[in-house]
Amino acid sequence: MLNAIKPDHSGFVWIHRVIDALLPILLLLSLTQLQNIPWHDRYLTMGLLGGFVFVIASQMVGVYRSWRGRSLFASAKLILNAWLLTWATLIVIAFLYKDSENFSRLAVTLWAIITPIILIGYRVTLRTVLAKYRMHGNNTKTIAIIGAGKVGQHIANIIQNNPWLGYRVCAFYDDNTELHNTQINDIPVKGCTNQIGDIVNQNHYSEIYICLPLRAEQKIKQILNELTDTTSVVKFVPDLFSFDLMHAKTSELKGIPVFSVYDTPLSSTSNQIIKRLEDVVFSSIILVLISPILLWIAFMVKKSSPGPVLFKQKRYGLNGKEIKVYKFRSMTAQDNGAVIKQATQNDPRVTPFGAFIRRTSLDELPQFINVLQGKMSIVGPRPHAVAHNEEYRKLVPKYMQRHLVKPGITGWAQINGWRGETDTLEKMEKRVQFDLHYINNWSLWLDIRIIILTIFKGFINKNAY
Repeated sequence: MLNAIKPDHSGFVWIHRVIDALLPILLLLSLTQLQNIPWHDRYLTMGLLGGFVFVIASQMVGVYRSWRGRSLFASAKLILNAWLLTWATLIVIAFLYKDSENFSRLAVTLWAIITPIILIGYRVTLRTVLAKYRMHGNNTKTIAIIGAGKVGQHIANIIQNNPWLGYRVCAFYDDNTELHNTQINDIPVKGCTNQIGDIVNQNHYSEIYICLPLRAEQKIKQILNELTDTTSVVKFVPDLFSFDLMHAKTSELKGIPVFSVYDTPLSSTSNQIIKRLEDVVFSSIILVLISPILLWIAFMVKKSSPGPVLFKQKRYGLNGKEIKVYKFRSMTAQDNGAVIKQATQNDPRVTPFGAFIRRTSLDELPQFINVLQGKMSIVGPRPHAVAHNEEYRKLVPKYMQRHLVKPGITGWAQINGWRGETDTLEKMEKRVQFDLHYINNWSLWLDIRIIILTIFKGFINKNAY
């Protein structure tokens, strides 16, 4: 019976926690001394609180899990996420206690920037030293893989291509006799899984990876039973290739591992808060800056043809909930029923001024109001008309997964050229593919990248008419 399946933590986890708790206050002390700023109890409180909150945040986002097998970029991103949570917490506390005037803004700003750099830097240094140590054959673990199928070969390729991990695959064991005495990527297939316990004891493997398909339940149980008579670490790798779980996330429920098959980083409360802060701050600034443009467009729309300035169209929002999205009216007639015809090239319904604001995406500027309302985000999958959703959800696999997040004014699909009319099923499939990539890989930095790229190539597009 499973009582608790714990995440694999770094071997230096307690060292990291101690350093993470002490570094913020030591850096803050150093910065105040370098700038000849008097040190007082407020700085002491902020430094201690910063270290404490960072350790808690790091535990929450997974910073202390094992670094083996995780890229440097992924590890650095986790640290930045933890520090952003810490910084947001400190700002809220300072706001509630109205205590910000007791701090040097320069010192606190430098502290906020330098601290995550140092936290990442010392980990990179430690990891680099360990990697070089392992690449010379030190601290190396020998691995045997049970199952020479797709999963086993994939694990072996990862290990072979990353020698700094300190793993060395010595053998495959598989019951397919045709593979015996052959090599797969220079790794020998040494035999069957019969009497695997004796084989492991004789070869003194450090770790055993069981990479058998889930349908081989009885065989897996037999192998696990035999391996209880060994001193090797045994790891089970689920056959994720048999299902569409390559973007899944894992969690646990009372010690039982659970796979979130269709999920997104934005299902996390902390990430939702970060995303909402991003939307409120950016949309508020943008609306203030573009207010003269909004007034000019409104005047021109009213002058171009009879009808309202704004058009409200029904869309699907977060979790498929119906919302009303604002746009400047660009047509003489607007569809909002069960059947909606997409705008096409030289569409007679589009006014001359409407063609201009559609081509330059200026018709979508009122959607920043939707963002402030919380119905949309600045970055996310573009919202489609309800009628189009009902049509394409039956034709494009995973189409409705686009609604795991709020729709956006711009998105990953749009900056990669998949905007405008979707006159073929392939175009919609491509748009959905890019939208799902964004949903599965969301981060604050990805949003910022999309916003910057939108400025340079997202507004004007040959497919927008």
